Amino acid sequence: MTGGIGGGCRCGAVRYTLALDDLPLTYACHCTDCQTWSGSAFSQQAVVAEDAIAATGPITVFELTSPSGRISRQRMCEVCHTRIFNTNSARPGVAVIRAGTLDRSNELIVTAHIWARSKQPWLELPEGAPSWPEAPPPEEMAKALGSPR
Repeated sequence: MTGGIGGGCRCGAVRYTLALDDLPLTYACHCTDCQTWSGSAFSQQAVVAEDAIAATGPITVFELTSPSGRISRQRMCEVCHTRIFNTNSARPGVAVIRAGTLDRSNELIVTAHIWARSKQPWLELPEGAPSWPEAPPPEEMAKALGSPR
């Protein structure tokens, strides 16, 4: 590995490095929670190993418990409230990075779309791109993201 992949929050108080050689592939989530939280039509995210993230700065954790009892831990900047990444008790050791926080987000490639049944009607998904009406089976998502998981 060279120097890793950098990223951070809007105000610059939080910085992180991903212990990766290349930018990760990303996916777009079109669920209504992501639309509401991002204030946009979808959120763009990357899946990485939790231990690949080295973060510094004032990070706060916001926990959400789903009806099934799964706990989502959202990490965000205490200053500007930018969401950086989250983990979920259903997927130990896995983190989901908010792709827009990566320094080189303009170079990212979206390879899959999830919760497409909730996508905005004006949004056309690329022909042939993997998409699922809701959450995909983990092995199919891993394949779409080029991951061995």
